[in-house]
Amino acid sequence: MGEQKRKEEAKKGYFIFERENYKFMLIGIAFIALGFILMTGGGSDDPNVFNPEIYSWRRIRLAPALILIGFGIEVYAILLNPHKKK
Repeated sequence: MGEQKRKEEAKKGYFIFERENYKFMLIGIAFIALGFILMTGGGSDDPNVFNPEIYSWRRIRLAPALILIGFGIEVYAILLNPHKKK
């Protein structure tokens, strides 16, 4: 019994997750990257001048929300079991 299980494990390959898991992981990484890209900028070239653009809706609300959604998608991708019978 143990040898049969070991042969089945060898047939699976070297990847921990299935293709669907990796697809969701890439989507989550894209959300996180987009959030960080949207968070950049808004600074001032002159340190003596205040730029109120740093507190824009995009940097304060949208970007962190996209990052949190991306982390949620990553957790879902890790916990997803594509072989689960419905």
